[in-house]
Amino acid sequence: MSQGRERKPGSAGSRPGSLAGQLRNFTRGILIILLIPTVTSLLVTAYYAVSFQQSVFLMGRVAALKPMVEDTIPEQLWSVIAGRSSFEESGVEETILAVDEEMDVLLTQMQGDSRTRITVARRTMDSLAGYAEQIRTEMADEKTPVTVSEATLEEVRSVSSLVGNMLEDFIEAEVLEVSRKNESFQRIVLIILSIGIILLIVSLLLTRYAGRREAESIHGAIGHLERFTKELASGNLRARVDTVPVEELSGLTQDVNAMASRLEELVEQNRQEQENLKKAELRTLQAQINPHFLYNTLDTIVWEAQSGKNEEVIALTKSLSDFFRSSLSSGEDWVSVEQELKHLNGYLAIQKTRYRDILNYEVEVEPSIYPSRILKLLLQPLVENALYHGIKYKRGGGMIRVRGFREDDMLCFEVQDTGIGMTEERLEEVREAMRQGRQMRRDPDEPEPGGGFGLYNVDQRIRLYYNLDHGLEIGSGPDGTTVSFRVPALS
Repeated sequence: MSQGRERKPGSAGSRPGSLAGQLRNFTRGILIILLIPTVTSLLVTAYYAVSFQQSVFLMGRVAALKPMVEDTIPEQLWSVIAGRSSFEESGVEETILAVDEEMDVLLTQMQGDSRTRITVARRTMDSLAGYAEQIRTEMADEKTPVTVSEATLEEVRSVSSLVGNMLEDFIEAEVLEVSRKNESFQRIVLIILSIGIILLIVSLLLTRYAGRREAESIHGAIGHLERFTKELASGNLRARVDTVPVEELSGLTQDVNAMASRLEELVEQNRQEQENLKKAELRTLQAQINPHFLYNTLDTIVWEAQSGKNEEVIALTKSLSDFFRSSLSSGEDWVSVEQELKHLNGYLAIQKTRYRDILNYEVEVEPSIYPSRILKLLLQPLVENALYHGIKYKRGGGMIRVRGFREDDMLCFEVQDTGIGMTEERLEEVREAMRQGRQMRRDPDEPEPGGGFGLYNVDQRIRLYYNLDHGLEIGSGPDGTTVSFRVPALS
């Protein structure tokens, strides 16, 4: 922790890394690791599926040829020899030609031993075609005895049987090849499954390690900010926090340092401007932060980080950064209604994370008045007052509604809560204190000390900066409290 005033905050250390970027890169790495066995198994399965389909297809076509060669061709030639049909009418030429053409087509789709077997069978079919032609010649010659043709037919049956055996050998070889491929496929699937399980275990270990490392990084960075906040809360406005190694928190670090510098300047200005003490005091109240609010919010971020809720930590940290950035407003006293609402929504988002089911809220402001300029920090203190003195101590929590609209040349705002409300006596006391321009006395029955400070601050600043005779209007009862004000619309 640095105490020197001249040192520029955030000048030490390396450039912080983005937590969101690290999470994205880690997620991509894990996804790639898990995709390796998946893609590999898909490619292997596709390869073997095509191979199995090709083998089954070839075996089916070869099996269809076997009865044609062993049965159909000899029967057709016997029909010729027996005189039941002529050679042309028997269709034996067409059958032989169909078998030859089918074998030629199969040869274009085969390789290795399978191609060799079908090649031999195809050449044997040429011998079978020769025997068929010999029978045709013998039957054309009336002098040739039938016994000669019958002997030739026996040769045909012998060659047909030989070709059939060749085709059967091909089918058996293909069945064995498919069986070997299936065994190989099972071994590869087992290997891929083992690798997948190993990669899954590695991914789980890496995820656990990365989650613990990121949590420690966030916890350390927030602890650094927390220590600085304690120094700031103790009154050491010269303290500055070094750059934290988390990019999402670096913006918060810069804003907090800028806030501390601004606070220091305002305190110094307050001491130097005695002639305008009241206005300087109000500017200090306007620009100061609530260290306890920051401390509690950082505690909430730490709890979320320890629970591994990284997305919630990022969202809450950005809301806190937006809250302080809006609080500073480059030192300007006047902001647009849109900027004031951004500051308010950041505050409500943080408090919603802290109080969860206790707090519900609605913000309904006409978009047409967003460009109008108002004195900054008018709405947030009223909402804070409604939360801490109305909603927080009501059983079951409650609702805060913020409304804003334009009426003629005036901007009208209303903060309504469904909290515990005020008694008639306390309400009259608060109204009387604001009429007299003094801070309200603490009600001994109030569960939270400091009641009315936010109301007093807003009421006095409205009167001072707008030069009005009145500031806030307050109504309260058993159903809650409503605080409203009207200020001129400025462009």
